Amino acid sequence: MTEIKTVLQDYQNREREYLIPILQDIQSLIGFISPDAIAAVALHLKIPTSKVYAVASFYDQFKFLPFAKYRIKVCNGTGCHIEGSGAIYDELVKLLGGETRTELFSIERVQCLGACGNAPVIKINDKFYIAVTLEMAADIIKSIKALEDAP
Repeated sequence: MTEIKTVLQDYQNREREYLIPILQDIQSLIGFISPDAIAAVALHLKIPTSKVYAVASFYDQFKFLPFAKYRIKVCNGTGCHIEGSGAIYDELVKLLGGETRTELFSIERVQCLGACGNAPVIKINDKFYIAVTLEMAADIIKSIKALEDAP
């Protein structure tokens, strides 16, 4: 809660127009928009919590659960889609046991990762993988799991 208060202190004028920047700052700091954050922002801006939640849930950028340790983004832009990103997404989900969200892995489709010339592309945390094949996807997950299982 201290982090949320720190963000709100930067927005002392309490203008409603700052709702999205406040939510962005909170998510940047704590990694997601918690129920406590929604309540604190609503109180700070003197608007209903339902309004804060409505705005936050409208935009895909805002997440309501903490991110997993390895956040996998599979590009679903036109170039990546044509090059088979759908099959790569399906393979990753299969490799992760059918779960799209655990403490270790989360996987999501995103519209564009901005590397269309290297399609299909996935991003895991801050690392890009280009021209990904089904075999590469399997190797990447195996490598991460081996790293996590190492003493």
